[in-house]
Amino acid sequence: MSGVASNCPLPISATDQILLGHGSGGKLTAELIERMIVPAFSNPALDTLDDQAVLAVEAGHLAFTTDSYVVSPIFFPGGDIGELAVNGTINDLAAGGAQPIALSLAFILEEGLPIADLRRVIESARRAAAFAGVPIVTGDTKVVGRGNGDQIFINTSGVGVVAPGVRLGSARIRAGDAILLSGSIGDHGIAIMAHRAGLELEGDIVSDTAPLHALVAALLRTCPDVHAMRDPTRGGVASTLVEIATRNKLGIEVDEAAIPVREPVRGACELLGLDPLFVANEGKMVVFAPEKIADRALEAMRSHPLGRHACRIGSVTNHHPSVVELVTPVRGRRLLDLPFAELLPRIC
Repeated sequence: MSGVASNCPLPISATDQILLGHGSGGKLTAELIERMIVPAFSNPALDTLDDQAVLAVEAGHLAFTTDSYVVSPIFFPGGDIGELAVNGTINDLAAGGAQPIALSLAFILEEGLPIADLRRVIESARRAAAFAGVPIVTGDTKVVGRGNGDQIFINTSGVGVVAPGVRLGSARIRAGDAILLSGSIGDHGIAIMAHRAGLELEGDIVSDTAPLHALVAALLRTCPDVHAMRDPTRGGVASTLVEIATRNKLGIEVDEAAIPVREPVRGACELLGLDPLFVANEGKMVVFAPEKIADRALEAMRSHPLGRHACRIGSVTNHHPSVVELVTPVRGRRLLDLPFAELLPRIC
């Protein structure tokens, strides 16, 4: 009728922003899922659009993990929140010796998010999952009002299979273990910080986000007796080592000169007053291996492209329990401890 405003929702193709209606469970929700999300991640488990995915599981133990990603900004040098969510969840599984078999992906979208940005994040997550060979089999989408979120948050869960005979865990770490690191540190955190602050720094600083399950598989094929692995994300390598030393009441000694830090990252840390040991990583693995297999483990890590710069950075000891000592290049010693608060918030 003339003069009466229409209450019909706009189809997704007629708007360039996320609307509250996209999370209502109605036509806009259906269009968002069926036109954007399902085609991007299409696979037999997902395409049924049931409330769950049914997966075939091989013999072994099942590994399960969940994580949420709130990184700001959502696009950064070397990656974005979509790729980060996929890789980060894969790496949490890999740290337990699991080969990932499936992921979930749930979006919390803020009203007003440009549809183009959502498409870009979805495509990035699709590429990352395809590259890793891990399907996204289920998910969810919710929308919150303008000002009640920050563009887009992503929650992921992952399941994987730990093969018979593989046992990894921090409780297995022993005095005498060698501590190995798969490559240089600090790239992700500094890439985020520099981009967030609008800093123009010399050198190429990009996030190191990468899936590490193939690297872990190469290591375990050669050295199934590795004791533990951790991916040093928030809090960096230092926080990972302090947590393990404290929990296990073991001492850890680390050679500062042996820890690889790329020069652009080192320079940025000096400029910003940050210690690269406490800066987040998204594509590195810390490995605890018995001394007798340490050289073989290093060789196995270096055989994979993501571990070609792997190195030994320290060892576990019975001396000074619950304390991590950093041996400086001038052979001095300083203690590492957890920071009181997160040095770089919204980093992943």
